[in-house]
Amino acid sequence: MKIGVPKEIKNNEFRVALTPTSVQILVDQSHDVYVQASAGNGIGFTDEDYINSGAVILNTAKEVFNSATLIVKVKEPMPSEFKYLTKDHTLFAYLHLAGEPKQAADLIATGVTGIAYETVTADDGSMPLLAPMSAIAGQLSVIVGSYHLLKPNQGMGTLIGAFADIQPRIVTVIGAGIAGTEAIDKAISNKAYLKIIDLSEKRLNELEAIYGNKNVEYILSTESAINEAIKDSDLVIGAVYVVGKQAPKVIKNSMLENMKPGAVMVDISIDQGGCFESSKPTTHDEPTYLYNGVLHYCVTNMPGAVPLTATEALNKATLSYVLELANKGIELALSENIHLANGLNIKNGEIVHDAVRDALAS
Repeated sequence: MKIGVPKEIKNNEFRVALTPTSVQILVDQSHDVYVQASAGNGIGFTDEDYINSGAVILNTAKEVFNSATLIVKVKEPMPSEFKYLTKDHTLFAYLHLAGEPKQAADLIATGVTGIAYETVTADDGSMPLLAPMSAIAGQLSVIVGSYHLLKPNQGMGTLIGAFADIQPRIVTVIGAGIAGTEAIDKAISNKAYLKIIDLSEKRLNELEAIYGNKNVEYILSTESAINEAIKDSDLVIGAVYVVGKQAPKVIKNSMLENMKPGAVMVDISIDQGGCFESSKPTTHDEPTYLYNGVLHYCVTNMPGAVPLTATEALNKATLSYVLELANKGIELALSENIHLANGLNIKNGEIVHDAVRDALAS
């Protein structure tokens, strides 16, 4: 199969869909891989590295799209790339169609077959291609949240942690999936006082068995419980995810009126539209904004802040699926692997994933 790897062009996006090692594996199985020039430069993967792995280097994105039928990316294509996509292409990437309905409609109109990393499933019901980036985003949420609590960054001027007789600062994590659990782990290691909010009592009990009760509260999610928890929080992390759908708005604008000025909110769910009513997408260049005195961090490609780590983690998860698509062909691979088929979001100008269809229709 002819496989194309265009350079990522989203703001401050230095991840690359295939590492030189991954390219070598594909080439060794008789596939042709076309990589756009300098696609991996930002994380130390040179064109020479790719050439030595058997790739063909092409100068422009247009050449890559014209040469390949399977396009492997990290992030969803930007509007400037839509003109290169046709019904003859299969796109394998994070698509997050529910998060940007207008952009989704334009992508669907290209006729491309779109397989989304974030809806590929596993036997245990997990999302194996979403998991590594969710884990990274979860850890980063505490790091960026702590950084933006600093007074020069418009935060209230607190440091997450416990010092002598000073009371530890309060972190609230809403959603205890993969991203939320990583945030919880990071906050506990930083000696924060932690409030964990989730819809599942079973999940809360599991976490209580792991972390105990010292400086940790386990709260069943309701609107009133969330409103009460965020009132005295220094850092609030939203990590709510519903497969294929827009994230529910768990924090309403009116709730911010009761929060402390200079508190920080990090919305990990922003790729799916955000779980705070006040959220709007931001970039690594301008990651934050103030709303009702509360600092919001809503960067849509958080793992892009650690692109080398993120690329290596992503390749470990995606390569077997790329090989399956390449070795079997798209149709056979999708027909034989129900979990890969669950990743199919769009085909022939139509939405074929039920949850995505429902989200875009609402």
